[in-house]
Amino acid sequence: MSQHKLDGIEYLLELHGSIVYLDNDQSGYWWKIDTWKVPETDAIPHGIKYRLTLHNEYGTRLMGYDNAHVVKAKCRSKIAGVKRSYDHKHSSPTDKGVPYEFESPAKLIEDFFNAIDETIAIIEGKK
Repeated sequence: MSQHKLDGIEYLLELHGSIVYLDNDQSGYWWKIDTWKVPETDAIPHGIKYRLTLHNEYGTRLMGYDNAHVVKAKCRSKIAGVKRSYDHKHSSPTDKGVPYEFESPAKLIEDFFNAIDETIAIIEGKK
C-alpha cells in the first residue's frame, strides 16, 4: 500500500465520531463520519470499516456511504455472475444501497461531500 493511501486512511480514521451541523443555512442538516481500522479481507481489502452519513433536523439519514453490509450489483445478463460489494452508497432514506467503487480515502471523502451538496440541492428543489 502506498504511503499516500496510508496517510489518507489515517486521516479518515481521525475523522471518526465527527458530527458537523451545516451552518450555511437554518435547515438542520448535519453529517457524521464513523470509521474503524479492521483486518484486511476479500470483502474489505482496504482495511477500514466506514459509515459517512447526511441527516436532516429529525435525524433521518438522507444519504450515506458505508460498507456495513453486502449489496448486489445489478446485472442485465442471467449468465454473468452477480458481483457482491460491501462498499456502497445509499441515495435516499429508503435506498437499500448500490455498489460504490472504493478508490481511496480521499476519493471517498470527496464523493461524500459532493453527494451532500447534490442531495440537499435535490431536496430543496434547486436541482
